[in-house]
Amino acid sequence: MARTPDDAQREEEDLAFREDPYNVTQASRIFFLPNLMTAGNLFCGFMAVIQCIQARLAETALDGLYLHDSPAAHYRTAVYLIFAAAAFDMLDGRLARLGGRESLFGAEFDSLADVVSFGIAPAMMMFFFILKPTSDFPWFRNVGWFVGFIYLLCAAMRLARFNVITNPLLKRGAKEANKDFLGLPVPAAATTVASMVLFLLELQASDKSLDRWSLALPFLMVLIAFLMMSPVRYPSGKNVNMQTKTKLRSFVLLFIAAALLVYYKEVGLLLICLGYIFFGVGRHVRRVRHLSRQQNTPANPV
Repeated sequence: MARTPDDAQREEEDLAFREDPYNVTQASRIFFLPNLMTAGNLFCGFMAVIQCIQARLAETALDGLYLHDSPAAHYRTAVYLIFAAAAFDMLDGRLARLGGRESLFGAEFDSLADVVSFGIAPAMMMFFFILKPTSDFPWFRNVGWFVGFIYLLCAAMRLARFNVITNPLLKRGAKEANKDFLGLPVPAAATTVASMVLFLLELQASDKSLDRWSLALPFLMVLIAFLMMSPVRYPSGKNVNMQTKTKLRSFVLLFIAAALLVYYKEVGLLLICLGYIFFGVGRHVRRVRHLSRQQNTPANPV
């Protein structure tokens, strides 16, 4: 049966109806695989919070154990759960983009899960982790909970800002030229805190007198909180796929990062996270200086 012009017009209208992000059906649609990954992200964040509480209970127990595990074991499990949440967070967005299954519901669900996994869990981990080393400095406990809240506040605001600037209403169908993240991504912030805790756990395992190094954690979280809400841009891996090309220098740097992670484990992971943070800061400083030189350079006379 031959197609009529009316059939083609109805198909176009139906396609536009389904692609409209503000269509009620499309906006609230729950796609199975991407949202399953987001649920996994939320589950890992929830379990990380539980592990932090159990670590604190183990620290206050007479035998130093809770559910047959030491505080360090509970903290280490919480760290791995945050890493797993970051992996789920990466998978849900990639699956949604690959399958063309992005929706406003998925974006909001992802941000709510991120608040738990990359906001509340790292904040609680930091606060509970520094309580024991601050026994001689009671005032530092008040600083600890306040720093944790500042981190959580900036993480929530960073996620809200991301949802606003990526809203289809603002893009109006135009493709964004710059694919970088504006401000430090919340998963990167959380994995940096988690890798720092993992590194400190290794230090404490080798020498108990190194507990005081945990006091550096709140200062790192203040820096991370500032960077999440800063105008510093960080590279995104959204467009990386099997056909992505790279320069030789970038390939060598990635190989070095992988080698650090394999051979130095906790130290290598922390160095990779800090390298990502300060790479964005250094690039931002160079960009600002370049723009400043351009503005101060006098125009050539005609």
